[in-house]
Amino acid sequence: MAQGSGSASGATAALGLALLLCLLLAHAADAATYTVGDSGGWTFNMASWTRGKRFRAGDVLVFRYSPSVHNVVAVSAAGYNGCSVPRGSRTYTSGNDRITLARGSNYFICSIAGHCQAGMKIAVVAA
Repeated sequence: MAQGSGSASGATAALGLALLLCLLLAHAADAATYTVGDSGGWTFNMASWTRGKRFRAGDVLVFRYSPSVHNVVAVSAAGYNGCSVPRGSRTYTSGNDRITLARGSNYFICSIAGHCQAGMKIAVVAA
């Protein structure tokens, strides 16, 4: 008895889906996790923390800080340079925030008055 073409195309689709999942999992396994500020956490004078590190899209930054005195805001280059929070910027307040890097430039500041100006900001370029 001959099988219909529906069975063959279903098996091909399932195989394709399985391969796609394997590729996605392999990429996720390659992603690195970085604790911003290392053991000191997210604090002042952070600009040099990125030196010597190679970031890739999909890597995860973990921001650890006291949420009663700090936050993390993902901003544009203008927000980073001017220590300002553009409309629509995402603000994180958990004290243990995990942020996945996008390809290109990623900018983060603390928006508490005076903190960004005191160096509580980082710019990360992810390949």
